[in-house]
Amino acid sequence: MCAQGSPENSSRELQIWTGGGHGINGSQSDTGVWNLGLRYGLILTAPHGPGFLKGQLEYAFDVVPAWAIIQKTNTAFGGGVNPFAFKWILSEPKKVKPFFEIEGGTLFTNTEVPERTSQINFTTSGALGMHILGDKHNWSAEVRFMHISNAGMTTPNPGINTIQVRIGWGIFRK
Repeated sequence: MCAQGSPENSSRELQIWTGGGHGINGSQSDTGVWNLGLRYGLILTAPHGPGFLKGQLEYAFDVVPAWAIIQKTNTAFGGGVNPFAFKWILSEPKKVKPFFEIEGGTLFTNTEVPERTSQINFTTSGALGMHILGDKHNWSAEVRFMHISNAGMTTPNPGINTIQVRIGWGIFRK
């Protein structure tokens, strides 16, 4: 068993991650997205739950200092924060820890995203992924659905729906 490399022996997670993907809906289907972030997570529970769903709940906060949204006529750059992320990390198997997550935050950009809308947007997402545990560190890989929208602050509000792949490198610590 990994001394401090697993969620079961830890109280927090530190991670650096990057992700990228592509728009999947109508007028925004040719939009590309890339981001880079830092995560601080708190393991809130000991392993519990029924059968194969036995796991632990984690609350996390992400700082996302680098965003690039490649649109038809320009590329928007920005940053943001995700003040809430809740992740359920399954207990089995021992070396690979599947998880699912929901997350939400804000995105501030130098130009309007989507075009002709707003420089301030909100992000909501859901992910399925896994931690691949090492002796001291872990890798994570996930597939994420993300919605970027100004929540009706401006008209129009077409939003951008993306499918992203995210990878991360981190540690679980006491």
